[in-house]
Amino acid sequence: MKKIESIIKPFKLDEVCEALNEIGVSGLTVTEVKGFGRQKGHTELYRGAEYVVDFLPKIKIEIVADEKMVDSIIDTIVTAARTGKIGDGKIFVTNIEQVIRIRTGETDDAAI
Repeated sequence: MKKIESIIKPFKLDEVCEALNEIGVSGLTVTEVKGFGRQKGHTELYRGAEYVVDFLPKIKIEIVADEKMVDSIIDTIVTAARTGKIGDGKIFVTNIEQVIRIRTGETDDAAI
């Protein structure tokens, strides 16, 4: 099993979720996060004063899936989230050793 974490632009969330639903992803977790990468934030003007916004709003999507689905999930996220501009985000894939469904006690594949 693998955990796929993707950081995307907030306005792309609906498009990414719809695309993931179409390929059969049955569950995911979405979190509002803030951060920056190469874009290093930006400068804004508020009531005549200029200030730097270091952390930009992003969305983190977490999915735990069988290894057979990983490549199609990654391709789907990349296709749906890409704008071609800086700050489109990143995808991280890590190994999951064990999953347990609290309600039933099911483990691993049965718990996903």
